[in-house]
Amino acid sequence: MSAVMQNAAQAPLVLSEQTGSVVTLTLNRPAQFNALSEGMLDALDEALSAIAADDSVRVVVLAAAGKAFCAGHDLREMRASPSLEYYQTLFARCAKMMMTIQRMPQPVIARVHGIATAAGCQLVGMCDLALASEDAKFAVSGVNLGLFCATPSVALSRNLSRKTAFEMLVTGEFIDAQTAAQRGLINRAVPAAELDAEIDRIAQLIAAKPQVAIAAGKGLFYRQLEMGIDAAYQLAGQTMACNMMAEPTLEGVQAFIDKRKPNW
Repeated sequence: MSAVMQNAAQAPLVLSEQTGSVVTLTLNRPAQFNALSEGMLDALDEALSAIAADDSVRVVVLAAAGKAFCAGHDLREMRASPSLEYYQTLFARCAKMMMTIQRMPQPVIARVHGIATAAGCQLVGMCDLALASEDAKFAVSGVNLGLFCATPSVALSRNLSRKTAFEMLVTGEFIDAQTAAQRGLINRAVPAAELDAEIDRIAQLIAAKPQVAIAAGKGLFYRQLEMGIDAAYQLAGQTMACNMMAEPTLEGVQAFIDKRKPNW
């Protein structure tokens, strides 16, 4: 399976490699900590959608290049287009990609290392399974910039208890991998040297099962759990887009970009 290209002049934003019935998709913006730019969202959605229609693929592993799994949305890109319409479209685009993960028939396993923050933490929450290295850290830290992580809250609140999810959302504090496992955000944390072997073990266990059972079971699992997630994402996207238009939020994001304290 070929890598998904943003364009011919640039490196692939998402790398794809198939070994047997397992495909590994690797987020490939390491210098930007794999921030979810518009191009990254489109490339990832395209790759996932193609896999969803490929009967040769039983399991997907979502990994990342460089020092981090995913630092969330690309704040520089967001700050450059301060319009309500742009933010509404952006968060709808992100929600579409996240829902592609849930709606595709193959289980998706997040391979987490480094940090997973904001929409990156959301991405972990939307994957069917998640394993992390013991040194990984997780946060929904938009609130530190004046932006409540509304769309990540949809995934977070469907993995963690209400109070633990809300604490993360309103404090912006990081949790370590062991805590993430205890709270249900990930399945388990393992030593970094054992991460790939453990993911391969789980992937092979799933791949060995009847494909029709896994596909039907996954669809049923989410349908019976999630009645109204589309509406939740629409409301969360609208909330986040309106929030992003607020002057204190724009100042908070700009302060982050400028590496200074916000002037509120």
